[in-house]
Amino acid sequence: MNKSLLRFAALLLLALGAAWDPRAAHAQVFDPTNPNAVNPAAPPVVRPDTARIRKPTLADKRKKNAEDSLRRTATLFGYRMTPPAKAGYLALVPGLGQIYNRKWWKLPLVYGALGTVAGILIFEQRALTEYSKASNLLQTDSAVRAQKFPIAVLGPRAGKENSPEAIQNGIVFYRHYRDGFIFYTGIVYGLQVLDAIVDAHLKTFDVGDELTLRWQPTLLWAPGGPGVPMVPGVAVALHFK
Repeated sequence: MNKSLLRFAALLLLALGAAWDPRAAHAQVFDPTNPNAVNPAAPPVVRPDTARIRKPTLADKRKKNAEDSLRRTATLFGYRMTPPAKAGYLALVPGLGQIYNRKWWKLPLVYGALGTVAGILIFEQRALTEYSKASNLLQTDSAVRAQKFPIAVLGPRAGKENSPEAIQNGIVFYRHYRDGFIFYTGIVYGLQVLDAIVDAHLKTFDVGDELTLRWQPTLLWAPGGPGVPMVPGVAVALHFK
């Protein structure tokens, strides 16, 4: 029994000796002269970052200016600029950016889209103006106000209304659509400018044979739809060789 206890005590001492690391024990001793020492009782000290951002030198600025100058291969009114910038400035006049990029087939799309939204905008504005004048005429001209509806003198559209309330409803209706097509016209105008800029960027974009875009008809899952949950669609895949 005594031998067993001695063996157990010897094994315990060996295990403690193997687990004890003098470097770890020394690291827990607080030394006030050593700022890197660990003090369990003291809160961690957050030191400010002393690294400074290197200011660009004159050589760095000249290098950047040289790189920018290499990209300015186009001129507009005597000013050097990059081709995308020139395309964007030209596209402020609808269609000129597409002409600069030699994308002639886009001109019908640009003028067709702008002409459609601008034409509807003009129609809505004219109708709003007519209904507004009709409302003012009813309020200021007693002779017109005394007539029985419909009153032809109020205009081709407003003259067909049957009450002053209908004319006020027409003002609200046409103002709503007029404001909407102002927004749509701005969207179409901005898209044709963006299209010209993107096309100018893609002129120098390397499109090799290692990248292909394929599309094929497919069936798409349409959860919650009436009848068959599968609807026909188009799948587009980008392949790298």
